[in-house]
Amino acid sequence: MDIRKLCLDMGTMKAEEIPVSKLSLEPGLRQFCELNHCGRYNRSHTCPPAVGDVETLIRELKTFDQAVIWQNIYPLEDSFDLEGMMEGQKQHSGMAIKIARIVYKELGRSQALVLSAGSCSICDLCGCITGEPCRHPEDALISLEAYGINVTQISQISGLRYINGANTVTYFAGVFTR
Repeated sequence: MDIRKLCLDMGTMKAEEIPVSKLSLEPGLRQFCELNHCGRYNRSHTCPPAVGDVETLIRELKTFDQAVIWQNIYPLEDSFDLEGMMEGQKQHSGMAIKIARIVYKELGRSQALVLSAGSCSICDLCGCITGEPCRHPEDALISLEAYGINVTQISQISGLRYINGANTVTYFAGVFTR
């Protein structure tokens, strides 16, 4: 399966393949989740602490050989356009879910892992808050950062730009395979 081609065919703007061994996985990134700037820490099944210990996730990630990292770039009215940023993330997450469905159908979850940008936003109110299990476990994606992946570094390794001009926001995702 040509995952890079799949990502591009599905409409991602850019996609590049990199070896997982080149990633510098950083457990310290979890502290940014714990600061809870997004308001999702301990309020989403796809965010810390519900996703598990970062060291365990890093060990899991190291069992994969290759990654296809892709990005989407969305225009903003200005650098304070929070609504535009949220709409971009919604579109990016929708695309990631579609890619994940195909990858998991073709390769299975034992051979692939799809990670996206930020917290899952499928449900208006996550079951984590109400004490219920995840309502959409087949589509809920965990973020790259929750696995200790520094997105700035991954953009440098993959050759994908992190900053793409004024009044834009860039979101990353990836498919990791064995």
